[in-house]
Amino acid sequence: MPRMYDFLLYGAGQLLTCSNPGKGPKRGKSLSDAGILNDGAIAVSEGTIVEIGTRGEVERAVGSTPVARTFDAGGRVVMPGWVDPHTHAVFSRYRADEYEARIRGEGYLDIERRGGGIKRTVREVRAMSEERLFEVSRRRLAKILEGGTTTIEIKSGYGLDLETELKMLRVIARLGKELPLDVVASFMGAHQKPQESAGADGYVRLVIDEMIPAVAREGLAEFVDVFCERGVFTLEETEAILAAASAHGLGLKIHADEITPQGGAELAARLGARSAEHLTKISPAGVDALASSDTIAVLLPGTTFGLASRDFAPAREMIDRGVAVALATDFNPGSAPSCSMPFAVAVACSQMRMTPAEAVNAATINAAFAVGRGGRIGSLEKGKQADVVVYDVEDYREIPSRPGANHAVVVVKAGAVAWERPAFETASEVGL
Repeated sequence: MPRMYDFLLYGAGQLLTCSNPGKGPKRGKSLSDAGILNDGAIAVSEGTIVEIGTRGEVERAVGSTPVARTFDAGGRVVMPGWVDPHTHAVFSRYRADEYEARIRGEGYLDIERRGGGIKRTVREVRAMSEERLFEVSRRRLAKILEGGTTTIEIKSGYGLDLETELKMLRVIARLGKELPLDVVASFMGAHQKPQESAGADGYVRLVIDEMIPAVAREGLAEFVDVFCERGVFTLEETEAILAAASAHGLGLKIHADEITPQGGAELAARLGARSAEHLTKISPAGVDALASSDTIAVLLPGTTFGLASRDFAPAREMIDRGVAVALATDFNPGSAPSCSMPFAVAVACSQMRMTPAEAVNAATINAAFAVGRGGRIGSLEKGKQADVVVYDVEDYREIPSRPGANHAVVVVKAGAVAWERPAFETASEVGL
């Protein structure tokens, strides 16, 4: 028993543990079990959950040991902090005009061909100072924290030259040091081939021979991601880049089968990639490959929504076939400008027919495994980091069924309150 508890939370009407002890990510029927405890409580010491259970169980365990701070959830929903395993949160500015262009019928690739999309953001990020890029990104992440996201993966990929890619990765590293979020960095120099690249193979060689070694040498990323898509990087180029990443001790991710069924999911499974991401056009063979592998399918419903499309990833089929499914925002300046994990969960439920419990698990414990953190975060269990969010609702299903408002009122990161809505009780409907 610790000499003092740092934080004691009690009075959770529904305490969602999202636990799957020792079993890895949730699949199939287990994905529909959010591990709900009624009248739940949590005791935290040195940033770690040391007691969890009903209020009576935890209070008996704590006994007379001093507690630095107590919090009465007052019958509200308490759950793990969201883990967002796929974002492009470091960028220059939003491309709202392209949203209107898509509504008017212009396609994603049409916008790219006329110099918009990724190309436009690349030009802007290259021109920005590192300090300004950090500051605009810092403000975004502060807002993200207020929504209950406590861990976020951020990809580079708006540089497409060595100097700017390293600038982005330094900004990502600094965000993780200066903000109360865990930040996971992925190098994505293979986001697109820049307009100035020399020949079909020139940029691929630059990524393999210069960029990946420099990123690994400076310890600026955990993963390497490649946009495997027609007109971007072929299967063969993707495999070559990821082979170089693996040789330098970096984990593997693939933007796979987003616009056309290229076989990216099958490649991700064969290479033992941590995740295959997007998957709106995944083939039946790709679903089978992921189901029989440890590769996690990271689905991005907010992207389809932002693209004014109806092509959502076949989440229902994947879950029923045993794929380990996670959810993410794909937060970026163009195709997915929403940074809200609750919004991603809401769209996954309404448009992809995931149940609320499946979506919550996919956005917490499974998302944690998608960034290599499943043993430490993503669920509320003894021995795990105390990343906890209190939502001003009585039933967790209100989070996806009542989108458009931020229902989070308290965000706890590693046992410390990182954000709290002032005087939230005065406007609360809970318990009335």
